[in-house]
Amino acid sequence: MTAELEALREQAEAELGKVGTEEELLTIRTRYLGRKGLLTGLLRNIAAVSPEARPRFGKECNELKEILTARIDAVLDGMASARKAATLLDARIDVTLPGRGVRRGRVHPVIQVREEICRIFASLGFSVVEGPEVELDYYNFEALNIPKDHPARDMQDTFYVEDSIVLRTHTSPVQVRIMEKTRPPVRILSPGRVYRRDSDVSHTPMFHQIEGLLVDKGVTFGDLKGVLTAFLKQVFGEGTALRFRPSFFPFTEPSAEVDIRCVICSGQGCRVCKQSGWLEILGSGMVDPEVFKNVGYDPEEVSGFAFGLGLERIAMLKFGISDIRLFFENDLRFLEQF
Repeated sequence: MTAELEALREQAEAELGKVGTEEELLTIRTRYLGRKGLLTGLLRNIAAVSPEARPRFGKECNELKEILTARIDAVLDGMASARKAATLLDARIDVTLPGRGVRRGRVHPVIQVREEICRIFASLGFSVVEGPEVELDYYNFEALNIPKDHPARDMQDTFYVEDSIVLRTHTSPVQVRIMEKTRPPVRILSPGRVYRRDSDVSHTPMFHQIEGLLVDKGVTFGDLKGVLTAFLKQVFGEGTALRFRPSFFPFTEPSAEVDIRCVICSGQGCRVCKQSGWLEILGSGMVDPEVFKNVGYDPEEVSGFAFGLGLERIAMLKFGISDIRLFFENDLRFLEQF
């Protein structure tokens, strides 16, 4: 190898011996082997070498190129290996440390209440059904006897996706969808998430409802009272006192609110029941004939009742919880109590 090529090799080796990063290594590769590199420049000037020395000079230049390429690749591989070893060292597991126990999960209190209610009504012959949470205005309101501009719409502050599409404000649309596809008798329970623009210690924009519907020949308000009385006594105890108060819902007539004796003060009067001794627990009523007409049922042949309640409301009373927002904060200190 000529003195010039030997000097170039030694210079490159010296620089490779000091390199510390991949960026520096790539800079060295470009300096010697790049299109404008030192070795490339010698090859381009081969015409200045005497004709008899050109073959040997060209051969030695190519040999040096192969040597430097292999040397640079070796340094690069060494850096990659060192980086991998450092990563593995950092990620190593100390097998002498004590094990980390896996915390056992629990069923959320709202889901506990939902499953309990579903079990009770399943024993009464009800089937659990579900429907879409993003709902057509028709199913959420109009089919339930709540036309546009009806005052009852003010009772449910609604999230609109489009003019005719809403986030459902109750699970009653599921009842309409089922009745459209099913002939009586119908006996269903529809739990699920619902949405209203409301937020405070007793309301959240998203919450859970469960609604029931029974349609058949000869169904009376007495059947409604019997079913709801049996249900509430199973949830809150056989000694629970109930009362039915006249109310108004667009899709039931007659309608009634159902109260239970306050489970906190046993009817003596407290902050929770606002000193009345009673707690509002659910709404109910006989299905309005107009709703039957909307789904193709003959209100002269069949009758039925419907009811609805908030799962969080039941859970708050059942477990003595004062703030509904606790259900959604995912605080393990709270959830682990159930």
